[in-house]
Order: sequence, then structure tokens, then C-alpha cells
Amino acid sequence: MTSKQRVQSALAHRMPDCVPVDFGATSVTGIHCKVVEALRQHYGLDPHPVRVIEPFQMLGEIESDLQEIIGIDCVPVFGRKDMFDIDETQLHEQITPWGQKVMIASGIDLTTDGQGDVHIYAGGDRSYPPSAVMPSGCYFINATERQEYVNDEEIDPADNLEEFGPLSDEDLQYYKKTVEQAAVTGKAVVASFGGTALGDIAFVPGMGLKDPKGIRNVAEWYMSTAMRRDYVQTVFEKQTDIALANYQRLWDAVGEKVDVVFTCGTDFGTQDSQFCSLDTFRELWLPHYKRMNDWIHQHTTWKVFKHTCGAILPILPGLVDAGFDIINPVQINAKDMDPRVLKKEFGSQVTFWGGGIDTQRILPNATPEEVRSHVLQECEILGADGGFVFNAVHNIQANAPVRNVVAMIETLRELRG
Repeated sequence: MTSKQRVQSALAHRMPDCVPVDFGATSVTGIHCKVVEALRQHYGLDPHPVRVIEPFQMLGEIESDLQEIIGIDCVPVFGRKDMFDIDETQLHEQITPWGQKVMIASGIDLTTDGQGDVHIYAGGDRSYPPSAVMPSGCYFINATERQEYVNDEEIDPADNLEEFGPLSDEDLQYYKKTVEQAAVTGKAVVASFGGTALGDIAFVPGMGLKDPKGIRNVAEWYMSTAMRRDYVQTVFEKQTDIALANYQRLWDAVGEKVDVVFTCGTDFGTQDSQFCSLDTFRELWLPHYKRMNDWIHQHTTWKVFKHTCGAILPILPGLVDAGFDIINPVQINAKDMDPRVLKKEFGSQVTFWGGGIDTQRILPNATPEEVRSHVLQECEILGADGGFVFNAVHNIQANAPVRNVVAMIETLRELRG
């Protein structure tokens, strides 16, 4: 099988010739740039600065030589601009606060201030206050909340839609070119077109906006899902209108060359519980998700990828009803997220994209042999009868010992023959 066929077989819930693997195809299935550099050194690959392909989490590009070693079957398609509204096609060399040389978008300056912090500015425009910060000693970036006073008599849903709009012709052509480049690799193409993250708190603060209006405080947004449901419903409805118009143009431009679309990263689970009840999910999110997913299934060949961390077992029936094909990251270390239960109850209805290794307890703390046993066990459980793409539980973080990441890779290589 080719990589593309392998992934497509898993998505169709058929057994592929071996377990498909993804690292780097999305912003939630990647590897921190620090670990990417360590892997390149371990395997004796050409030494050069790692490109940061997602600066919010400082994810590193996994180039074709490292893809071959890991056995990666997927390739990404990202937008021309990142979530800070900074052009990712223009790069420059920078040194991170931990001393690593990287290539990063030219609008980002990793120079620290007097407290050791790095500040990020929307659009790279320093005439406005920073929209994000990498605190001293941290390996990724946090949003800087710039919430103004919320007057319920004056708030306008349009303020929370400022960053969502019709695709420009320039962006459409960029996607078309990037998809065509990805398709010739023979791997499954996973596209993150953006604009469809309904209430994703990573986007609520508006880090790409110089002067955001509306509800931009994370706590205020969560309260709004209970206190201002009409407001939130209006935002979701109009955002979905915009998304479907963009999807029509994207389908016309790229068609079947894309295999999977990453539509939404809104988290519904904490470590031990959920952010909302299933009833609230069905009332507030499901109609909009279903409308979007139904359109995709009726008008395209794409499979729909949904990311949500945490203990989501009670929410999973709603995600299935909403029409999601793929669930990620499969947080097997959260409450009640037993992979055996997940596979038995939902394995025929969704593809589990992740859950291959616990990144909270096993990867940072275990021995290489324990990593090997863990990976073998998860692949046996989740990989039965297809419906599984190997990935970690969310991104591999900067503190993961390279020996354990190598143990994971070598176990996959062993499994795949």
C-alpha cells in the first residue's frame, strides 16, 4: 500500500497493511522544534536550523528525511498566515530563549525583554500592544488577553467574527499550490483551512487582531456559553455561513487531492470531567457542526477531523451524531478514557487519530522498554479492524527525553516491518 492508501483504508475501517502514522500533519499532532532537532541529531541527519511551522506551540517541521525514518504517512497543508496573522512564507533565523537556532516567520522576534519574556505582536505590528507572550522558562506561547469591558446592552456578535471572512484570491491560490505539492508525495493530505473553530479558546483572545473587540477573555467566553447563548449561537451560525462558502471555493480548487480536513479544535474535556453537558453540546454546538459536516460529506470526498482533549466519553455520542469522522487526540490518560472501552463502543463509528502513546506520564517519565510495551499495547487495542492512525496524545513536548521518542519510533518501525 502507498501511504495515502494506508490512511484511506484505516479511515474506511478496513485493516491496512500496517498501522498508519502521523506526526506533523496538524497543529495538534506535531513535535516541538527542540525534539525535532534532537531527533535529527540522533539519526545523523543534515544539521540545519529547524523551521518552526506553528509558532504558538513552537512545533518543528518534520522534513522528508525524518518522515522516512519515522514512517509518516501524512503531510500537512497550512495557511499562508499563522494565528498571529503573520506571513509564514517569509522566514528568518532566530535563537530561541533555550538557545536553539530556528527558522521562524519574519514577523516574530524571539529576543527576550528584561524579564526573559518574548512578546508576539498581531501582524508583527509593534505599534499595538502584544497579543501573546512566551514567558521566561517556557517553551511555547500564551495568549495575552486584551478584554475590554463587556456591556451586554452593546455587545455585537460581529465583534467576535472580525477574524473570520471570505477567503482572498491570494489565499485560495496559496492553498491550491500547497495542496498540489503535498499530493505528489503520495501521502495522505491533511488540510487545515481554518475559520471553522467554533469557540476554540485558543482563538477566542484574537491573537491575530491588533485591537480585538467582543468577548475575548477565556473565562468570560465560557460563562457566555451559559449566560449569552443567543449571542454565541449567532456567532456560530454566521461563522458556519462563512465557512461553507469558503469550503465550496476550496473544493472547487483542490477537490479530491485533500483526504482530511481539520475543522475544529474546541476542547470539551478536562482531565477529569467535561466543559459542558451532552445536552448543552447538543443545543449549542451540534447543529452547527452537523450542518458543516453534512455539507462536507454531501459535496466532497473529505473526512472530517475533530480535536478535543480530555475526558470526553460522555460527549462522544454527540460528536458521532454531529458527523465527525475522526477524533483526536484520544486522551487515554483522562478519566474514563480507557482505550478498550473507546474501541468497543465507538471504534466502528469514528477513527481514533492518536492515543498511541501517553505524553503526560509515559513518554516523559517511563523507561524506553516501558515506552515500547505501551506503544505495542495501544496499537493492538486501537488498531484492531482499522479505524486508527498512530499519533501521540497531543503534541510531543519539549521536555520529552529523546531516548523515549526514539523508543516510540523504533517500536513503530518494528511493528511496520
